[in-house]
Amino acid sequence: MATNTARRQAPLKVDPAIDELIASGANFLGMTKKDLVAEAVQFYLDARREEMRRRMQDLMTRLDGTRASRVALLAGLSREELDAVGGVDETEHRAAG
Repeated sequence: MATNTARRQAPLKVDPAIDELIASGANFLGMTKKDLVAEAVQFYLDARREEMRRRMQDLMTRLDGTRASRVALLAGLSREELDAVGGVDETEHRAAG
């Protein structure tokens, strides 16, 4: 869903040597540093699209609709590791309010 509100621009923090490389590249290509970084990121992600797709599919297969699968994924644990540290209560707990 697209919105008409402008996104806040956040500064990109990079190592000074990388910033120098970006500045040189942008200068020699006749473009702004911002445009070079944007094109470079797009190129990089396009080149790794299949890897990203595989990783997303892997993450989705770990989610089986249980609370334990969500907690394990968010914690970066396998289900076995989660179970080894006590597991997760699958009963629904709702806050009183």
